[in-house]
Amino acid sequence: MAGISKDEVLHVARLARLELSEDEVARFQEQLSAILDAVSKVSELDLADVPPTAHPLEIENAWAEDEPRPCLSLDDVFANAPERDDDYFRMPPA
Repeated sequence: MAGISKDEVLHVARLARLELSEDEVARFQEQLSAILDAVSKVSELDLADVPPTAHPLEIENAWAEDEPRPCLSLDDVFANAPERDDDYFRMPPA
């Protein structure tokens, strides 16, 4: 696979609002080309019998049941509060 060009690196940098030095452009050009070469190796695999997937493992949502529980006591709620004003947190003015 052909490597990524300097103009393509500069285009991506402009889209990302990055200012790159010439050394950075050269380094990213080399690194991005290596990444594209590695990813292109997937096209060499015979994937005819592999179904498209979004995740390699079968996963179902593992939500906990929403069961009512007792609330914390006010003393527990305010245990680590720096200041308390009755049933409210006291905060310094902004």
